[in-house]
Amino acid sequence: MSDADTVTASPVSVHDLDLPLVTPEMRELERSDSAKAYRSVAEQSWIARSPVGYSILHYDDVVAILRDKQWHNAVALLPTLMGITDPFFTDRPTSILAAEGEAHVRLRRLVAKAFSPREADRLRPFMRDVVNDLIDPVASTGRADIAVDICDPYPIPIICELLGAPREDWQLFSRWAEDVLRIFDGTAADELDVIKQAQTELNEYVVEMIERRRTEPRSDLITQLIAAEEQGDRLSSQELVTMVNAVIIGGTDTTRNQLSCAVGVFCDHPDQWALLAERPELAPQAVEEVMRYFGAIRGTGRFASEDIVYRDILFPKGTFVFPSLASANFDGGVIADGDAHTFDITREPVKGRMQMTFGSGIHYCLGASLARAELQEALPILAQRMPDLAADGRIEWKPTATAIFGAEHLPVTFSAVAGR
Repeated sequence: MSDADTVTASPVSVHDLDLPLVTPEMRELERSDSAKAYRSVAEQSWIARSPVGYSILHYDDVVAILRDKQWHNAVALLPTLMGITDPFFTDRPTSILAAEGEAHVRLRRLVAKAFSPREADRLRPFMRDVVNDLIDPVASTGRADIAVDICDPYPIPIICELLGAPREDWQLFSRWAEDVLRIFDGTAADELDVIKQAQTELNEYVVEMIERRRTEPRSDLITQLIAAEEQGDRLSSQELVTMVNAVIIGGTDTTRNQLSCAVGVFCDHPDQWALLAERPELAPQAVEEVMRYFGAIRGTGRFASEDIVYRDILFPKGTFVFPSLASANFDGGVIADGDAHTFDITREPVKGRMQMTFGSGIHYCLGASLARAELQEALPILAQRMPDLAADGRIEWKPTATAIFGAEHLPVTFSAVAGR
């Protein structure tokens, strides 16, 4: 056998492959049409070429890339990708959302206890009070704009309770969260002044809160983060600020939008709404199914920190990939039986193949337990207090370029029920 016979063929570069295309126009379509377009491409290939990189469309490949530490989170590079050069946005302190390697492991280890299911469960009675208080003004009228009246304000009191912020500041937090998150939208370059102002005000507020908790500790998250220590290691003051920022930003717009997505789905499936009202113990399955069927976060971004070979394909250092969480959620392997396109709140999640809206790997959503608890508490109460729910006209969805998708307006009618 000659030396030539033993040489392994070099992997082909992803840039040289003939791949189907994911076009910007596909994202501009109505939600259902856009989802169909993506699924059509996914039937052809697990990977597709997109305007600035490659879309990953199958469940197993999405999971494999998100769990491979060679693929780094692209969130820190978003301003640069958008052509933003202001150092305020490009030279920001590294948060847990963008940290990698040992830096990320350290941050996650220090704060893990504060974001445990047990901590989220402590707030469940407060969550029930909040959602009931929001329903009370509309319960007797038989109609509401659920996005505006309930979904938008719902997570703010909970995050403020978690942090120990006073009730009078709830609206401030709501505005800051909405404005800061504009950095992830396609229109961010046109809204930099609004984003910068909100981020500056939020930072100043958080610094003051941290200083107060150092001298006046309470049973809240900030006090827990200040006290978090392992083997003599503590969060620095800057790390505390960025962590609290991540909680405020990540814990508000995501939940309010996911709740509106959920109600939008239930409007199309009144039998499932009635079933949830009758059997509130189905809430955990209902939340997982809603997030699989219509997740508020439809995708994420990664870049190759070095040359990576996956599936015998070379992804050169710096290559961007965009794992499609929405496409992965409709992969047939995600469900144990039935049709992935059928919405069924009695469906038990497949062990080891959970819905992907929370992500996977080291950047799996830190606040997943809190978000699950919020949705599990809100949805059954809404179903019981708003029977016979139906969309009252056309649902106005946010622009497709919005990073965290949801309803702008969701007018509904329902049978009015007196009292709680």
